[in-house]
Amino acid sequence: MFRVSLATFPSPRARTLAFGLALALLLGGCQGGGPPSTSSPTTESPTSSGLASPASAGPSTAAAYKPADAKGKARNVPVPVMPELAKENSKAGLEAFIRYWYAQLSYVDETGDPSSWSSLISPDCQLCLTLQKAGRDAYTDGRWLVGGKITVPAVETNWTDQSVKTAKVQIVQDQIDYYNANGSTGRQRSEASNDAFAFFAKFAANGWIVVDLGVIA
Repeated sequence: MFRVSLATFPSPRARTLAFGLALALLLGGCQGGGPPSTSSPTTESPTSSGLASPASAGPSTAAAYKPADAKGKARNVPVPVMPELAKENSKAGLEAFIRYWYAQLSYVDETGDPSSWSSLISPDCQLCLTLQKAGRDAYTDGRWLVGGKITVPAVETNWTDQSVKTAKVQIVQDQIDYYNANGSTGRQRSEASNDAFAFFAKFAANGWIVVDLGVIA
């Protein structure tokens, strides 16, 4: 796949999924988003992030986000929050869900934690399962990744009466460097990529779920 956790595949640029749809993608300009703002302490009320400030004699400050580097793993990585729109069974809802899904996948690459993302995929999505395993493997035995941030510049949904909806998605991912637990360089760097994907999802009882995924050649 693109290198999300494909970054962690034994063959980084391996791209193998075939689909019965012939899809084409118009590549557009990029868009990004920043991490959620931290909240002010001093009370026990829930903050906008859903976390309560710890009790203390004086003001406390939420731990600052620190990206991974050659010296160690990322710390206090902001967890993507699903927008309300992404919970809707609509064309706009599907697009919002796709962007959220890839934000969660970027979080997996940065932390090795696929727990939230895994609930958004079907066991029938073989590439999804491969990405899930690769995301975990990249952080076993003390290993970690640096880079690999994913952005979604363009989404084109194909809204029909079929239960499974399709979309064409442009995915841009930063280069990824790999490190072993002792700080030595791991496998060869994965260069930055800009790829198009076919995205297949259906709206179930608990919201959208991804049933298949593939690279558009």
